[in-house]
Amino acid sequence: MKRRKFLKNSSMVTAGLVSAPLLASSQENKKNGTTISPMATAIKPMAICTWNFKNATAKAWEVLQNGGSALDAVEQGVMVEEANENNQTVGKGGRPDRDGNVTLDACIMDKDGNCGAVLAMQNIVHPVSVARKVMEDTPHVMLAGKGAEQFAYEKGFEKVDLLTEKSKQQWLEWKKTSQYKPIINIENHDTIGMLAIDKNGDISGACTTSGMAYKYAGRVGDSPIIGAGLFIDNEVGGATATGVGEEVVRTVGSFLIVELMRQGKSPQEACEEGVKRIIAKNKDNTDFQIGFIAVNKKGETGSYCIHPGFTYRQYSEDGHINHPSDSYIKRK
Repeated sequence: MKRRKFLKNSSMVTAGLVSAPLLASSQENKKNGTTISPMATAIKPMAICTWNFKNATAKAWEVLQNGGSALDAVEQGVMVEEANENNQTVGKGGRPDRDGNVTLDACIMDKDGNCGAVLAMQNIVHPVSVARKVMEDTPHVMLAGKGAEQFAYEKGFEKVDLLTEKSKQQWLEWKKTSQYKPIINIENHDTIGMLAIDKNGDISGACTTSGMAYKYAGRVGDSPIIGAGLFIDNEVGGATATGVGEEVVRTVGSFLIVELMRQGKSPQEACEEGVKRIIAKNKDNTDFQIGFIAVNKKGETGSYCIHPGFTYRQYSEDGHINHPSDSYIKRK
């Protein structure tokens, strides 16, 4: 009896010693009415985006430094490029479809898995902000075409002619041959996708584009498709893509990368596997570019692409850095 009582008491003490750290680690601190886990408090805010869009990441970092949410950071970050007429792949000034119409795609996703998207929308400079309105003000995830445009007007967005003279003249020149072939790393199909972590350790993402230059009217790529061009799981991390969207859609690329991170792969390993899945479906043709970036809950980042030339920009307390991405096909 005494021995059983001793063992019972010993077990209770041992259980207490084991459970105490676990309980401590699971406790949550509350600051300014926001619940913050101990893991989250160790996370440093950061923003990353596809390509070297330094003004976009600078804006996102400004939002984060002022205590803003990751959702606000990614929206305001990509809005910089949507309004940049010199960027002919996003927003105003984007290259038109073969009929001469600039059509925009965008999506946004928050820490709770809420998401919104607009597809093939015309005459609105900031499709990412319309996508956020879809997420927050409607029961839907996606609005397309004229319906998305009308919704934007109802929400107070201004009608703007998105076709600049520069893009118009290039389109008129293209019409002389009407040859349609995406060129690797040439600015005719590149998207800005952005991921951010805020002071609470929460992750959000946004993706916006004018799509492939001179595409068929109505064409939509991966950028506004949740799971393809962008995916966020706040327990794991986030991923976004750029390049030829049709190939990203075929593998649900961003979702795949996040799930690979859930299984224990690092962001770098997950991005590499994501590209290899696309390569496996295109064994006889790799004459196109795909690039992925990813971040996990620890704040670790990764990127990978098919051809050399893809980069991603990162802004954190460690600096504002443009990272060259490793590639499946190496430089000759």
